[in-house]
Amino acid sequence: MSVLSTMVFADISGSTALYEALGNERATEAVTQVTQWIGDTIEAHGGRVVKKLGDGVLGVFDDASSAVSAMATMLRQHKVRLDRWPHPLRMEIRVGVASGEVVDVDGDCYGDAVNVASRLCERAGPAEIWATETTVLLAGTAPDVWYRKLGMMDIRGKAELLMLYHVEWREDEAPDSLTMQAALVSNFAPVDSILGQIQFSWHGVDRTFTSSDAPVMVGRAEHAQLRINDPRVSRLHARIDWRNSGFVLTDMSSFGTWVRFEGSDSPVRLRRDACILHGAGHIALGVSFNEPSAPVMSFHVAGGSVHLS
Repeated sequence: MSVLSTMVFADISGSTALYEALGNERATEAVTQVTQWIGDTIEAHGGRVVKKLGDGVLGVFDDASSAVSAMATMLRQHKVRLDRWPHPLRMEIRVGVASGEVVDVDGDCYGDAVNVASRLCERAGPAEIWATETTVLLAGTAPDVWYRKLGMMDIRGKAELLMLYHVEWREDEAPDSLTMQAALVSNFAPVDSILGQIQFSWHGVDRTFTSSDAPVMVGRAEHAQLRINDPRVSRLHARIDWRNSGFVLTDMSSFGTWVRFEGSDSPVRLRRDACILHGAGHIALGVSFNEPSAPVMSFHVAGGSVHLS
């Protein structure tokens, strides 16, 4: 029998570099200690460890609020731990959280939420928690936690795009700059125009496309509609489609694409993945925003039969 549960998948970010720095034996010992601590934290907050997979831990909670609070507390505690550790041992943790119907078979868990939690963990950056909208709505106003909307994204194995959120756990963050629970009730709002329009700016040059122009190819190739002449940009780096009344950016590159929406400090990394472009923001191609010379273009979306609120 299936039961509504919340799955968490937490793993160590950058463990490959750890093995290179410490060697197999020492690195394995360090990773094992961290995964054991992750499991202990899950159980201390009312969850259950389903299984450990290499440098990752899969856990299950009966309610979303406990799951979100547990993962936020875990990352706060881990931040303090990292400050005391020597540099080679500083392993960051990333987390994916998803809620849904889960079937328990001899202690193992099966269901869509299990797979989605794992996929979100893959997409999250170091020290980040990504969660589905279902989880956020079920969790409500968890203590000392805020939610930042990441937008609609394509998750491997899912036929439809999912609305995802970044769970902000840092106590020094100002909540007024983040998406609060009260704002989560309505995801879509109607606008007058039935056609979408998107404007890109790159090195002082503006290009505007309508929904009827899609698909729009972005890259170094001469036939790309949006040509970005930078060696770090792939020949056909990304594709912009008009789907379900929204502009969808799909990464097709060798090294990835980063999207940072206006008002958010957390960029979304795409690696052969997709997300809906809404509002305004910036797109880094080939390298992240952390690189000062990164090829970055801005975008602004207007119109469409629906838009993300």
